[in-house]
Amino acid sequence: MLYHLLLPFKSDVSFLRLFGYISFRSAYAALTALVLVLIFGRFVIAWLQRLKLGEQIRTLGPESHKTKAGTPTMGGVIILGAIIISIAMWGNFTNYYLWILLAATIVLGALGFADDYIKTVLKKKGGVSAKMKMAVQISVALGVAMMLYYYPSNARHATTLFVPFVNQAVADLSWAWIVLAAIVIVGSSNAVNLTDGLDGLAAGSVIAVAGSLAVMTYLSGHAPIAQYLRIPYIPESAELTVFLSALVGATIGFLWFNCNPASVFMGDTGSLALGGIIGIVAVMIKKEIFLFMVGGVFVIEALSVIIQVASFKLRGKRVFKMAPIHHHFELSGWPEQKVVVRMWILGIILAILGLSSLKIL
Repeated sequence: MLYHLLLPFKSDVSFLRLFGYISFRSAYAALTALVLVLIFGRFVIAWLQRLKLGEQIRTLGPESHKTKAGTPTMGGVIILGAIIISIAMWGNFTNYYLWILLAATIVLGALGFADDYIKTVLKKKGGVSAKMKMAVQISVALGVAMMLYYYPSNARHATTLFVPFVNQAVADLSWAWIVLAAIVIVGSSNAVNLTDGLDGLAAGSVIAVAGSLAVMTYLSGHAPIAQYLRIPYIPESAELTVFLSALVGATIGFLWFNCNPASVFMGDTGSLALGGIIGIVAVMIKKEIFLFMVGGVFVIEALSVIIQVASFKLRGKRVFKMAPIHHHFELSGWPEQKVVVRMWILGIILAILGLSSLKIL
């Protein structure tokens, strides 16, 4: 809104030229989202409490979790609301990628909201059926992949695969890239959802991943920088930095309320959407494999569930005391705060490692 309202007057007021800079709008998008969450977060939490949208705690989990029963969930509405308002203020709505990301965010957020609503209000433990949830996620992922595949300015790199530390395309996947893109988006959405089991764990991990992706979107959207770093130049992708900055700001604000002991949980409303966002952005800027590196915490959490289920079905034995793996650490005697902070540290290390892949070879 501000971009479109004020930038046309830059020749009359020199200060307004700042609205043409991605860095300026990204900084203020992050600040706007952060302030919105800090100001309105407590009111939304109080509203959720009045509606009695409390979290139901599994009886098989760690004993310490039983005290969390009744803590408001659906806190993802705080994050998503702040992101959308911030982008409405600072975004460039002539950008193709921005519209795709906004639409996918709203759909995945609505899916998560429906799941939380059914669990907490209708008291149906399963929420949205697994088949329906997966169908919506796959539909969104395929829709995004197809729109990117057929977008003319993305044609040069649409189906190519890039690997960190190797600064050139390693393969052209042709139509199979659509399948890969869908797997990345759906996998990312569900992996963040699985990670959202301890106070602040998912939120803190998302900040590290989104921050590293924000750096990559900025670099990938500037031709001279991309050429120097030998990474794919994706026209228009720099605008995604504004979106990711708003996400980081909103999620940092959410941590104010979500850190231990949490006053609110993000629920599926937040986790499905946030996971989808980072997956979609990675696909947009050809960082599918890069996401597996910087999002290693989410990968580990998802793999622990897959291994646990596969082992139990094939061998009748469990590998971990409980999955996802953060619960295994808790049941092994680690305090919740220690698990969360160590996961954050791992996420930061992986983010640094991912960014270090620039200009190596």
